[in-house]
Amino acid sequence: MTTYEQFGTPLAGTDVEHLVGSLDLMRVTFRWKTDDLDAAGLAQTVGASKLTLGGLLKHLAAVEDTYFSWHLAGQHPGPIWHPERWEENHSELLAAGDDTPGDLYAIWDGAVHRSRTRLRDALAGGGLDQLVHRADDAGNHVSLRRLLFDLVQEYARHTGHADLIREVVDGRVGEDPPDGWRPRAGDPLTWLWRA
Repeated sequence: MTTYEQFGTPLAGTDVEHLVGSLDLMRVTFRWKTDDLDAAGLAQTVGASKLTLGGLLKHLAAVEDTYFSWHLAGQHPGPIWHPERWEENHSELLAAGDDTPGDLYAIWDGAVHRSRTRLRDALAGGGLDQLVHRADDAGNHVSLRRLLFDLVQEYARHTGHADLIREVVDGRVGEDPPDGWRPRAGDPLTWLWRA
């Protein structure tokens, strides 16, 4: 089974299958681009940018926890995050220099695990059309469908960043992980791999 078959969207599925499949494929591709690096590899930058793979791991962990707690249900995303300060200070989201590689992989792995559980529960409780806690300034709430599209877009953008940085670190290139790929660092992601 190829990586795309394992994590991609079906040829003809439901909205939920396509959205969740696309999100899972982006997650796996991002994780492959950041996998099995030491502190120096996770701290590598490209050109004038301050983005690092470690910072992107931490940022996307914060996004996962925020989307599926704060935005979904109005719940605080957890003790390591401070979304109430993010409007004034985005540096917390990319400050990964004090975290070990093991910490960064665990933070991201844990956030994705929590997100998948919360998403599964939300879908069972009302489907894609249900309105979530997140709203615009006029009080118009967004749908769960919109929340998922936003997360897929967030991953697509940052997976592109990770692609460029990883090529500088050790030359790893490619659109998808090789067939049969499994993470070497952090949690084995047994919650993500489909049979």
